[in-house]
Amino acid sequence: MTAPLVRAQSARFAALDPLLPAVVDPPPGEVITAALADGERVAGVITKTSADPGTPQTLWSAAQVWELHPLVGSAGRAGIDGLLRRWPSIVARVAPGRDSACVVTWPSRDVEATAAFLAHGFIPLAVLAVRTGRARPGGEQTGAAIRRATASDLDALVASAMAEVEYSSLVGGAVLRAGAASIKRDTLRRHLAQGDPVWIAEVDGVPVGHVEGWHTNSTAGSWAETRVRHGRWGYVNCLSVLPSARGTGVGRALMDVAHAALLGPGTAGSFLYYNPPNPVSPVFWARQGYRPLWTVWETRPAGAVR
Repeated sequence: MTAPLVRAQSARFAALDPLLPAVVDPPPGEVITAALADGERVAGVITKTSADPGTPQTLWSAAQVWELHPLVGSAGRAGIDGLLRRWPSIVARVAPGRDSACVVTWPSRDVEATAAFLAHGFIPLAVLAVRTGRARPGGEQTGAAIRRATASDLDALVASAMAEVEYSSLVGGAVLRAGAASIKRDTLRRHLAQGDPVWIAEVDGVPVGHVEGWHTNSTAGSWAETRVRHGRWGYVNCLSVLPSARGTGVGRALMDVAHAALLGPGTAGSFLYYNPPNPVSPVFWARQGYRPLWTVWETRPAGAVR
């Protein structure tokens, strides 16, 4: 049953958006099926992940996540709706707590499916946005000096990263947990130690923001293969500007430098995640050449799915 659905879904995705990768078999998990009104059957796999306390994942995810990987072939909205109708009874079996979520990642341009997600209590909390092509010339000067960060910048980087977490937690994307600053410190220290690019912005010698990014390869069997077409991609992990410097062009200046490094010869493009409810992010990233590829639909807590 899986192979025909994979082929049909790949064809449907290609028609929806040429940048979507080919569909691959879902990961191991609980298999569910649904019969549609026309007699067609669709399937999906539900996986469960648990985030250990103190790990970076806990800053952008519920502690327990049930994720649906749909295989609906060419069925579209009817197929998604059929699978989502199965989910409440499955969640009720496990009695999830408050720190839980149900998640589905689905092509942003599949507007037919949007109505199904909304009807079952899901909201679009994150978007994976993509940009193709080379870096463009920088914009107007902002007065900010951009340089590669070093270990001596760790305190300033943590302050910048926490400004992003605190803001994002207000619009539903991040989770501001106890110990968040320590988690960010450990993560940034590791990135710096292994040579991952981190750039810091300064105005008159005072740090006002930073951006993190690196390269990732989308190859057969890799996680990236499920989100972007095969090739070498730049990934923007975090962009943050302190409240005192927002709206002054610092974010744009940081991204000019990051794009120049990440979008060199041989790269297919770059991608990142942003939060649609954030009133600033969608406009800023569109101006940077990014557009939605995948939408992460979520309901928290998991028991709220209907």
